[in-house]
Amino acid sequence: MSQERFGIDLACMAGSLEERLRAAEAAGFSQVMLWARDLANHPEGYETAVRRVRESGLEITGLQLMRDYEGMNGPAHRYKLDVAKALLEICADVGAPLLIVSASAALPRALAPERAEADLRKLANLAVPTGVRIGFKAIPWSHTGADIRSAWDLVCGAAHANLGLVLDAFHFIAEGSAFGILDEIPPDRIVLVQLADFGVPALQEHQPHDADRMRVFPGDGVQSDQVAALVRRLDGMDYEGSYSLLVFNKDYRQLPAHAVARLGIRSVGWIHDQALRRRLPLRRAPAR
Repeated sequence: MSQERFGIDLACMAGSLEERLRAAEAAGFSQVMLWARDLANHPEGYETAVRRVRESGLEITGLQLMRDYEGMNGPAHRYKLDVAKALLEICADVGAPLLIVSASAALPRALAPERAEADLRKLANLAVPTGVRIGFKAIPWSHTGADIRSAWDLVCGAAHANLGLVLDAFHFIAEGSAFGILDEIPPDRIVLVQLADFGVPALQEHQPHDADRMRVFPGDGVQSDQVAALVRRLDGMDYEGSYSLLVFNKDYRQLPAHAVARLGIRSVGWIHDQALRRRLPLRRAPAR
């Protein structure tokens, strides 16, 4: 597995868009995950932000984030479609091949799977002319896709080649999902894997939103063995997509971007050493 498949989410770092892009490149990353807000809120305007991204030479893993899409009705549904169209235009402008859509947290109760599947199918179809894939991501506080199984069921039911699954290792491990569920998912339907370790030993004592802010880079937390085992499992099933380090952490946000980027690239080295090299068979000394 090459280092080029590992990127860093710009949300991991503080600083301007330009500072974070430079820090990622200087640390050795070849790809980054963007957030639409970083482009829309750039002090010199959107066009300048797009130009800076293009000039960075970094590959764009994808764009964050479409929220609370599925299950809306009437004007609210049309509004969400307008937001989706605008986000897809941003993807096209910066060369992002993937738009991440998190499972809706706006609905007060469970949504009929058929309705959620229809909405996701519509979005996937809408994205086809732009050349952008849609990645659907489970979040624990959603009534639509609270875990990897329910999210995969919706992706499967939508039955659209332009729709895939985003696997967030932090949520996957925190929810206690058995690795066996991965055997049910074709590796080419996983469009992205987001990686993070756990900064605290007992996530169940925290609310999901709070726990999500306790991420650390893989290898720096208390569930390193689980993260390593997950990457080994994905590598063993021939997953060939990208990995993106996604860490929300107030400690990292008070450090210079270059310092956090260096921690991130160190984490990539740890993943190779601990998660991937352990899959190689031991070399026996030649008989004498």
